[in-house]
Amino acid sequence: MSDRPIGIFDSGVGGLTVCKSINDLMPQENIIYFGDTARFPYGTRSKETIIRYSREITDYLISRNVKMIVIACNTASSAALDTIQNNYNIPVIGVIEPGAKAACKRLRGDSIGVIATRATVTSGSYIKEIRKINPSVKIYQQQATLFVPIAEEGLIDSDIARHAAREYIQDMYDKGVKTLILGCTHFPLLKKTISEIYMDLDLVDTGMEIAYEVQKTLKEKNLEIKGSSDRVGNIELYASDITENYRRLKDIFFCRVDTSISELIING
Repeated sequence: MSDRPIGIFDSGVGGLTVCKSINDLMPQENIIYFGDTARFPYGTRSKETIIRYSREITDYLISRNVKMIVIACNTASSAALDTIQNNYNIPVIGVIEPGAKAACKRLRGDSIGVIATRATVTSGSYIKEIRKINPSVKIYQQQATLFVPIAEEGLIDSDIARHAAREYIQDMYDKGVKTLILGCTHFPLLKKTISEIYMDLDLVDTGMEIAYEVQKTLKEKNLEIKGSSDRVGNIELYASDITENYRRLKDIFFCRVDTSISELIING
């Protein structure tokens, strides 16, 4: 058993969806979350830059004695997961593999759709992971980069969001896709809007899937906090730039009065 915190990081505010899922599933666990909002977005950066940012953040979390690292960013998972796993001696989990596993398990028909940032789509990370599990499935990818600022600006229930959803998803839907991976941690914020347009789509929320993977890994390595079920873990939220959108989403996901945001600059 270990009461050391779980370290979670993302390029911005979207990873709060992962943080919330982990907290909902394991409310007894302590969490340190960092959103690199000052250097957001990662999706337009080079692979080398994303790896450098990810290592800088991981070094900070290691200095806080975390027991696990969760890369709650599809772009960083695509570019930097192997590097982080190979250079640190604690469990490191990304969002790609849990999402791919869930989509294959829940497969409806013979195809899987993926919407993600341009960097994640270009990396082909979801294709690689899905192919490991089901080599015969058809895979359709679509960059949905505009979903990120739509979520960041709180326009999740707007005509702009609905138009973007049709623009990004309709072609895959017409090809028979019924299982769609939301391949960016911002995208679960748009689940309701997408489901209203495509009611028969099964939307794979990577945030929830990664929470299950974290729980499984902690149990396997005897790192989970055991004991009283009414224990409430401590949540520390940090950002390299505290934006109004960050405050708004924090209030939506973590309305507890003892959960605040602190500014933290990480630049190596």
